[in-house]
Amino acid sequence: MAATSPRKRVRIGDLLVEQKMISEAQLQQALAEQKKSGRKLGRVLVESGFVNEDKLLQLLSDQLDMPYVNLTRFELDPELVARLPETYARRYRALVLKETSDGLLVGMGDPTDIFAFDELVRILKTPVQIACVKESDLLQNIDRLYQHADQLRNLASEVGQDLADNAFDLRHLTAGSNQSDAPVVRLIQTVFEDAVRADASDIHIEPDEDVLRIRRRIDGVLHETTMNDTRIAPAVVSRLKLMAEADISEKRLPQDGRFTLRVLDKNIDVRLATIPTQTGEAVVMRLLDHGSAVRKLPQLGMPDDMLQRVRRIIHKPHGLVLVTGPTGSGKTTTLYAALTELNKPQKKIITVEDPVEYQLPRINQVQVNQRINLTFARVLRTTLRLDPDIMLVGEMRDRETGEIALRAALTGHLVLSTLHTNDAVSTAMRLIDMGLESYLVAASTQAILAQRLVRKLCDNCRVPKALNPGEETWLKSTLGEDAVLDGFQEGDGCNQCNHTGYHGRIGVYELLEIDHTLADALRRNNPADFERAARSQAGYRPLVLNALDYARSGMTSLSEAMRLSGMTE
Repeated sequence: MAATSPRKRVRIGDLLVEQKMISEAQLQQALAEQKKSGRKLGRVLVESGFVNEDKLLQLLSDQLDMPYVNLTRFELDPELVARLPETYARRYRALVLKETSDGLLVGMGDPTDIFAFDELVRILKTPVQIACVKESDLLQNIDRLYQHADQLRNLASEVGQDLADNAFDLRHLTAGSNQSDAPVVRLIQTVFEDAVRADASDIHIEPDEDVLRIRRRIDGVLHETTMNDTRIAPAVVSRLKLMAEADISEKRLPQDGRFTLRVLDKNIDVRLATIPTQTGEAVVMRLLDHGSAVRKLPQLGMPDDMLQRVRRIIHKPHGLVLVTGPTGSGKTTTLYAALTELNKPQKKIITVEDPVEYQLPRINQVQVNQRINLTFARVLRTTLRLDPDIMLVGEMRDRETGEIALRAALTGHLVLSTLHTNDAVSTAMRLIDMGLESYLVAASTQAILAQRLVRKLCDNCRVPKALNPGEETWLKSTLGEDAVLDGFQEGDGCNQCNHTGYHGRIGVYELLEIDHTLADALRRNNPADFERAARSQAGYRPLVLNALDYARSGMTSLSEAMRLSGMTE
């Protein structure tokens, strides 16, 4: 859509007289006042009491064919508002209202100001549609939302630069290394740069008898590089342990640490863990890009009907919502997406995590620390005294943590948490197996969302796939003898996907809402009745069938759906 500008010339005074909203005498009196004061005619007419401002704006809205927005009832997004700097917002009496698929909707106190419109398009660098808003409401919201935001942002930028200076920059580290250390640092630099370019989630460094293996996990699959010189392994591990502030003299016990790395102009948070093996210390590093934005719920890939159900569930005032799946299945991404949607000034949100993977604005995030007895249960007990509306428990690890979380869900809090189980149906019974009272689980649990990640086919090289006999047999056993056996695709392999046939991953989900029938089976601790009722629930659809929908649409391959089936059975 092209930018919508107020190009239509509107003579407000003549229009108001024509509509019999003011008299000719009142117009002449207002024009005389305008000539003396230099103020806009519309403002003079309103302040003189000749015309109601709401009716004036509604008339302009009709004549200019643009929406009229009442700011007293409109929910503004501070982050979106901040896209227009405060200086320009005040100068042009403008406020960014919302983002649409066609650009930005901007409210203006004077929608007939063509010069201001042109400047807004230039500053925002996107198509702009104008809306009429009451100027007094607009100025009030500018004062409320900006609150010297530009000055605060400049101060925060200076502090952030000081903090960023503490991150390791491997280019500077190389320059400061002695001659014997420099090759090791250059190797580490290359490893990290390659991993960041490939969007790897983990780096594994594993010394073997004859080689040093460096493996990168990309889209959930490890890719290996080997080096014949095993003598460098201890030096590489020692350097990494130094960066993570671990004890380099201790090689017999597992250690962990954390550091921030500046590589390819990105700040990467690195979580390091070491373990002693027969051939030396092995290292695994989890990479988190501070610059990557937390995903929103619509970006996760849920089917539309499931997305609407999930949104309805997480906006309930209380209850327990569980996200389940194995390590690396995207549970934290889903929970953070839910928190992002729930994160409003009116809600107090506290999280208890191990570790805190991304820092979220306005949310109080606590990282547990077993060394000082700062456990999930201990933090949760304190959290309940801090007047939260929503709580996130990183993981239901033990009976004590589960019991506190369930009681919080029963007493007016929305509790989000994770559990390591294979599917949604087995999750509720797992809570009871942990020793939690069945009546507590039944009364507090609202929904269970199980998930996996499957690799997406590369858009550049996907081609139709002919099924082999084994795949045909599997499809028929899963869908029945009348299963449709065509319509699938596979990746042929190209430079764009590093010849894997896949690029990126997408979530596959299974949602189970706890209704009265399921709650009754839980209360009676009857697994057979619970499973029977769950699988017959109208909205329930197993993970493997949702994965097959993706495969048939060409989003992923049949082999990925079969792999997921193997993980869930």
